[in-house]
Amino acid sequence: MISTLAIIVSSTLLMAGPLIFTALGGVFSERGGVVNIGLEGMMIMGAFSSIVFNLTFADVFGNWTPWVALLAGMFVGGVFSLVHAVATINFRADHVISGVAINFLALGISLFLVKVIYDKGQTDQIKHYFGKPDIPLLKDIPVIGDIFFKNVPVMSYVAILVAILSWFIIYKTRFGLRLRSVGEHPLAADTMGIKVRWMRYQGVIISGILGGLGGAVYAQSFTLDFGHATISGQGYMALAAMIFGKWNPLGAMGAAIFFGFAQCLSIISGQLPFFSGIPDVYLQVAPYVLTILALVGLIGKSEAPKADGVNYIKGK
Repeated sequence: MISTLAIIVSSTLLMAGPLIFTALGGVFSERGGVVNIGLEGMMIMGAFSSIVFNLTFADVFGNWTPWVALLAGMFVGGVFSLVHAVATINFRADHVISGVAINFLALGISLFLVKVIYDKGQTDQIKHYFGKPDIPLLKDIPVIGDIFFKNVPVMSYVAILVAILSWFIIYKTRFGLRLRSVGEHPLAADTMGIKVRWMRYQGVIISGILGGLGGAVYAQSFTLDFGHATISGQGYMALAAMIFGKWNPLGAMGAAIFFGFAQCLSIISGQLPFFSGIPDVYLQVAPYVLTILALVGLIGKSEAPKADGVNYIKGK
């Protein structure tokens, strides 16, 4: 029983980590009033850039390569998010249309560059990636150590810490108060001397950085290469986790773990005796069905920031 629980917990956290990072990015963007459907595209760019960096500089950085590649994914994701920021904040484009366009743009650019660089449809497999080590001392705790501290996906625990930090920043700091104010009532914020556009830019850029980080973690922990299906709906699932979590970092984290559990069942069901009789196809669609059911159940029950998706024109 303990070994089964250990497999479930480890696999759940492995799948939930990238979702947590990306969902937190969505929280920062939408708390500032900018709807970010483009999280999928930012994950794609983060995954692409981290894998290419990993393959290119593996001999230079050795075992540190995945960690340095995270910085590359975060940087590219942040830069790519500027496209969404300029379109929605400066040109006042529809936020949803801009986000969808970014998703298509990211997939097209990344696959084109893969073809140019590697002359094939996907990259090679990386040699240095995030493994699942045991945590010294904690692994020796009876029962708990076997379940939570052996075969640990390290970046998932980092994601949980980032979620806690994000909650503190949004609800307990001056920056967070200003970000929430431009997402709730930008005109009042402007009247108080807060630069609405600048705050929204910061929210979108942070979302790009965290989205790129989520993609980089996913690619270097799970797929270990980059192709057309590396990021397949993960960004949309992170968006659903953000909504399910009611635009709260801790709520988004909990929802991401829930969706991670649903995904892990479709992957490790063969190792779990009580799922052996269920056809694989049902378990494979389970994460998406649960995502839809979770969102349908929240219609009318969760409320986005009041100015979310509303373009701000000074003086109006």
